[in-house]
Amino acid sequence: MMNLCLFDLDDTLLPMDSDHAWGEFLVRKQWVDAESFKQGIDAYIAFVTEPLQQRSSLELEQARKQFMDDVIAPQIKAQALDLVAKHQHMGDVVALVTATNDFVTSPIAQRLGIDTLIAVQLDKDPSGAITGRIAGVPSYREGKVTRVAQWLATLNLSWSSFDRITVYSDSINDLPLLERATEPVATNPSQALQAIARQRGWRDAKHLEYPHQRASRSWLDEPWRQWLHCHLSRRRLVASFRRTAIFCHEMGQ
Repeated sequence: MMNLCLFDLDDTLLPMDSDHAWGEFLVRKQWVDAESFKQGIDAYIAFVTEPLQQRSSLELEQARKQFMDDVIAPQIKAQALDLVAKHQHMGDVVALVTATNDFVTSPIAQRLGIDTLIAVQLDKDPSGAITGRIAGVPSYREGKVTRVAQWLATLNLSWSSFDRITVYSDSINDLPLLERATEPVATNPSQALQAIARQRGWRDAKHLEYPHQRASRSWLDEPWRQWLHCHLSRRRLVASFRRTAIFCHEMGQ
């Protein structure tokens, strides 16, 4: 018997949103100004891409390590590590599937002990420099299903290869992925996902609930949510802007 276990990251295994936290971290480092972080679409894209494109690889690696040590590591909780280890010890094929970009999340996956990371891939030029574009299919909403299928194909597997598929997520955006599961688990769910989970009798992972974990999303208002929800599927934006769309959508639930 072969089983698959897929974990969302932000507000699921982490009691925070790592992409938004990365943006705040860059503001604190004064790599970009706070007003660019808070203003409109174009300003936000510039905020996200400029430090990744204009700093050296050494500077970026040092900043990422500081971000991991100062911001992420204190938020990695024992109950999340225990849950990952439980599925690994059961022999499940385990992957972290996130809509946050791979630059931010690759060291987080390592710290969680998860070898397979499916994240939004940042495009790079021939020299290895980040271009500010997304490579391939963004792992967001239905894109997560596509990306998981692509990964399984590299292993000569498919969804039908597994007797049990467990998916943990907090977000209604992951409904397409949760519907692929034989055991969907609403983990610290948004109100919208919680309502669906109750209606369908899905399991609720209360043991991963962290106090006040959704408070940081309050800075996004209704016009942002509506604009981003309409336009995300039509524009191949940088990964961090894509995560802003997730924040916006979740605030509306």
